[in-house]
Amino acid sequence: MAVKDLQDKVAIVTGGGTGIGRACALAFAARGARVVVNYSRSREDAEATATECRAAGGDGVAVQADVAHSADVDRLAAHAAEQWGRIDFLVNSAGTTKFAAYDDLDALTDDVWDDILGVNLKGVFFACRAVLPHMRRAGAGSIVNVGSISAIRPVGSSIPYMASKAAVHSMTQSMAVALGPEVRVNAVAPGFIETRWHAGRDEAARTTLERTPVKRNGTPEDVAEAVMYLATASFVTGEIVVVDGGRFLA
Repeated sequence: MAVKDLQDKVAIVTGGGTGIGRACALAFAARGARVVVNYSRSREDAEATATECRAAGGDGVAVQADVAHSADVDRLAAHAAEQWGRIDFLVNSAGTTKFAAYDDLDALTDDVWDDILGVNLKGVFFACRAVLPHMRRAGAGSIVNVGSISAIRPVGSSIPYMASKAAVHSMTQSMAVALGPEVRVNAVAPGFIETRWHAGRDEAARTTLERTPVKRNGTPEDVAEAVMYLATASFVTGEIVVVDGGRFLA
């Protein structure tokens, strides 16, 4: 039986209906937390995840908000605080990208840049800002941002995506300094994780696996395990934990 050490704690997981966000939402719920499963367009997935959260032993509610818009994110935080009276954890998992060859600069239009930076970077900032008053009022809080190995190595889906995640890593560390001591801020940097983003990329999955010391590709649950550690490790802040099975050690 899972330890219910987060009973009645409240977590917001952006992009919580699918992939890494879903795994994080379920991990919080399994430890007794109440989870706000945020989504932008994937309503059915988010509602299904919220239902799974309740079945896992916690509670869950799906809330629509486009994290690229600050008013939406403020509403998301207000919903959590009004429904459950507190906000203890935030996982910034919402993300978007455009697959583009690195030398195809013409594919990187103004709209592409705006979309990717709006969700991946500004959305993280907006969410941190929205939950901060609630965490400070409680005297404690923990934020975990989902970065990427592409912020460290040039292996991402596109140049704007890599740039957005590098900025998230930087912001994670600057916010760890700015928001302490009440609020801790950390990040995970996943490598190749088998989600629907990579559906159909069988060759990439195979070559990555061959070069990974643990001889398998990552799952959303692998990332969620690292997120839960950072969320609850009371003496860890400003850290960026790579979750790639050792792929880039050599």
